[in-house]
Amino acid sequence: MNVNQSAPPVPPFGQPQPIYPGYHQSSYGGQPGSTAPPTPYGAYNGPVPGYQQTPPQGMSRAPPSSGAPPASTAQAPCGPATYGQFGQGDVQNGPSSTVQVQRLPGSQPFGSPLAPVVSQPAVLQSYGPPPTSAQVTTQLAGMQISGAVAPAPPTSGMGYGPPTSLASASGSFPNSGLYGSYPQGQAPPIGQAQGYLGVQTPQRSAPSQASSFTPPASGGPRMPSVTGPLLPGQGFGGPPVSQPNHVSSPSPQALPPGTQMTGPPGPPPPMHSPQQPGYQLQQNGSFGPARGPQPNYGSPYPGAATFGSQPGPPQPLPPKRLDPDAIPSPIQVIEDDRNNRGTEPFVTGVRGQVPPLVTTNFLVKDQGNASPRYIRCTSYNIPCTSDMAKQAQVPLAAVIKPLARLPPEEASPYVVDHGESGPLRCNRCKAYMCPFMQFIEGGRRFQCCFCSCINDVPPQYFQHLDHTGKRVDAYDRPELSLGSYEFLATVDYCKNNKFPSPPAFIFMIDVSYNAIRTGLVRLLCEELKSLLDFLPREGGAEESAIRVGFVTYNKVLHFYNVKSSLAQPQMMVVSDVADMFVPLLDGFLVNVIESRAVITSLLDQIPEMFADTRETETVFAPVIQAGMEALKAAECAGKLFLFHTSLPMAEAPGKLKNRDDRKLINTDKEKTLFQPQTGAYQTLAKECVAQGCCVDLFLFPNQYVDVATLSVVPQLTGGSVYKYACFQVENDQERFLSDLRRDVQKVVGFDAVMRVRTSTGIRAVDFFGAFYMSNTTDVELAGLDGDKTVTVEFKHDDRLNEESGALLQCALLYTSCAGQRRLRIHNLALNCCTQLADMYRNCETDTLINYMAKFAYRAVLNSPVKAVRDTLITQCAQILACYRKNCASPSSAGQLILPECMKLLPVYLNCVLKSDVLQPGAEVTTDDRAYVRQLVTSMDVAETNVFFYPRLLPLTKSPIESTTEPPAVRASEERLSNGDVYLLENGLNLFLWVGASVQQGVVQSLFSVSSFSQITSGLSVLPILDNPLSKKVRDLIDSLRAQRSRYMKLIVVKQEDKLEMLFKHFLVEDKSLSGGASYVDFLCHMHKEIRQLLS
Repeated sequence: MNVNQSAPPVPPFGQPQPIYPGYHQSSYGGQPGSTAPPTPYGAYNGPVPGYQQTPPQGMSRAPPSSGAPPASTAQAPCGPATYGQFGQGDVQNGPSSTVQVQRLPGSQPFGSPLAPVVSQPAVLQSYGPPPTSAQVTTQLAGMQISGAVAPAPPTSGMGYGPPTSLASASGSFPNSGLYGSYPQGQAPPIGQAQGYLGVQTPQRSAPSQASSFTPPASGGPRMPSVTGPLLPGQGFGGPPVSQPNHVSSPSPQALPPGTQMTGPPGPPPPMHSPQQPGYQLQQNGSFGPARGPQPNYGSPYPGAATFGSQPGPPQPLPPKRLDPDAIPSPIQVIEDDRNNRGTEPFVTGVRGQVPPLVTTNFLVKDQGNASPRYIRCTSYNIPCTSDMAKQAQVPLAAVIKPLARLPPEEASPYVVDHGESGPLRCNRCKAYMCPFMQFIEGGRRFQCCFCSCINDVPPQYFQHLDHTGKRVDAYDRPELSLGSYEFLATVDYCKNNKFPSPPAFIFMIDVSYNAIRTGLVRLLCEELKSLLDFLPREGGAEESAIRVGFVTYNKVLHFYNVKSSLAQPQMMVVSDVADMFVPLLDGFLVNVIESRAVITSLLDQIPEMFADTRETETVFAPVIQAGMEALKAAECAGKLFLFHTSLPMAEAPGKLKNRDDRKLINTDKEKTLFQPQTGAYQTLAKECVAQGCCVDLFLFPNQYVDVATLSVVPQLTGGSVYKYACFQVENDQERFLSDLRRDVQKVVGFDAVMRVRTSTGIRAVDFFGAFYMSNTTDVELAGLDGDKTVTVEFKHDDRLNEESGALLQCALLYTSCAGQRRLRIHNLALNCCTQLADMYRNCETDTLINYMAKFAYRAVLNSPVKAVRDTLITQCAQILACYRKNCASPSSAGQLILPECMKLLPVYLNCVLKSDVLQPGAEVTTDDRAYVRQLVTSMDVAETNVFFYPRLLPLTKSPIESTTEPPAVRASEERLSNGDVYLLENGLNLFLWVGASVQQGVVQSLFSVSSFSQITSGLSVLPILDNPLSKKVRDLIDSLRAQRSRYMKLIVVKQEDKLEMLFKHFLVEDKSLSGGASYVDFLCHMHKEIRQLLS
């Protein structure tokens, strides 16, 4: 089949198809992680040899007087704040409340006429049509700049001149940035060739897609400008761009020491070659040795060119700030993609199409390539040679979600039954029949599209070809016309050559003192009574085929016989935990409907039986061992649901000790915090995978439980970990029950094996996710659900051909919930290119960040965290430098030019670098870091997108009657108005931030209290009130939760409250308390790195 021709509409395949029932999706909800008091970080990424290692001078934030922020009394036993609880502290992050935020008019269009611009047409190499856009430089709008015209600076270094009489750029400014020691919000001193950021942002379709940040050209007299604001008629010399991009710069002399500015830190300070006169090279500020206080400037920029006004005496200027709208905005890119690509269905018939962003709602029509809901790639146009790939440094990877849930408007993959002969495959490489196979010799043979082997077509599969060489039945067969479909597997695809039994679920409940005391056991038993009616079932089945069993444990294990013929359940105790066995076979795993009365009786008795327990010690490994042995005895696959509260310190296999040590952070031994304490759990996981035993772990810790070790078995068996620190029934019940319901009800494939095949020229070399691999090709999953992804990296092993492109086929063999053995196949064809520009034009930044985060989160197991961060920065710089060198038009070295598809790479990468795993704040626990690390490992692209760059939604800006989601704003404190209310979500946490000056009517409508001061901080439920605003906000919260795979617990945060520090941790464009850079600072740092690579 020619994949480039658009296929006629696919007729129904004439067979009833199983459709998975659409379960109510509850949502995502780890609890908020907390931030830290300021720590004296030196230069970016920790101390660098020869750079300043003392804290930047003049920091305006002193550490809190009492050391660590006080923990609230309710959480007293829990130690430091965690993802499972919120930390309280009194350190203000960002502007003090006394400084009024200077705000831009919200309605200003991107590209509103603000300043005359030097427009300089981009000149491209000889690929593609000529560019349609000019490079736009931003100007200093509304500033009076006085002084005589300076002569052209000498050309030295990278085309930059020295500043004419500038004082040192590093000194006693408040709030020193990581890379530039300017106060937050103050632009740096600007010499002739150094300046401010400008933006060139052509539309997505422009051939030379790039964004550039430009200082004015060096040398010669400056372009005239105007003093004061521009008139409406004055326009750009370039194309319209999508946000205001003027840059106003504050005067250093107008800032008294200690003032906190409200804007983000300024653009890059001047960068010089080492031979230049003037002050010593300051690589973005705080890299050089610390200096004394900075003298006042005589005038804003002595010796700067006059901008069209008469020279006059120096005048004090009101403080202005750098406009952050001059740099690429994630919100704008998401909005543009929704507008441009959200209306039409995405038809997969054409090879190498880049899909809409994960943040866009769109429908998919499968016409031969798998939907982006199943597979997303870092680039849809891959270099033909390994040399090109090495030069660009863009990882070639696919994020595959084989059992992804589809929206109700899209049909589940068709199931094809080839009877006893089974699915048709290539004899040599074993690839499955797909739309890209080429039929020859009148349809009697086919040539494999993966390995070019010629195979005979079996007589029962033969069909004639039409005049184009396609089979005449191509559109009646899913495997010849669709990108994704399923085959029923024959007995040859089953273990021991016999069809599997339906899977079983075993609920294993910790009944130690901690679990009983918190009310967890009673809550869980009550919930299970009704939840067992909702076990997953296949298609239209009346009842689920899954059998269930129950175990309770502390230091010993209790098994229960719940056979339907019994009047009361029977308990059997196994106290020899060193040699675990299952004491009963008949009556342990039962059908829920048949044994309903006995199960209900058992669930009523468990909380009473252990109500007076004083046993605090628990075991862990023997519990998993017991569950696995039970499944082995029953000869079926299945899932263990473990509910566990404490570090397993009882004498037994897998016993652990408390090894939590914060002193290891930022040392070479930090990696040990992420590694398991003992190899016993890896061995146990391997046995579980062989049996098809998947483990889901629900943790309820009050202190350190060593998540890094306990999560090994869930991680290697394809299971999930849920963590509820300092669990309290009244606060956490809704979140836990919602996660449990969703986890029990979701459709799972058991005892699965996945293999990814590729056409000649590339091969799969590396895999990331929650699974086990016993060889280099097969990904083994005891269980796989619709939320889990497997990320696969490809490398060249030969030259690729532009004509034929590259093909991927992901085949997943699994047992369905009804015990049916199936093969799910996903196919994807990619383009290949000989020009790097084509690759950069077809990249997907969200997928790239997903891969880079997983790569980094795995690397921390073996390398120091600082080395991992440096690797990410270097790789990002190489990707962007290669684009600059090979694809962008020639321009001044002072310009930062970003590919259009990758203009958000710096902001997103900075969010990964600042994440708790790679740069923890003082209050982030070791367990939190291990928890997040394993969580991200199997996240899909949509989840990592919102996890690293949270959504911030203003609630009172849009009309109350509007039912659509309010448009998001950038995740920066700068964007918060104290007269508004905002929702912030990242897939795990959900905050409602209330400004101090919010209208009384809004407070009354949402909280049913009369003033801001009466709102309870930390509230986790909004009162149900009968008014339009309350209903709108509660509906929005429900809708956000429904989009996520874990329940997000709400936390109400009041402006100026101690909880606000925690909220600000998620404002990722700002500098973080743990030493993470602001977006602007990081962009400057990337610019410096790129220029070093280019020089």
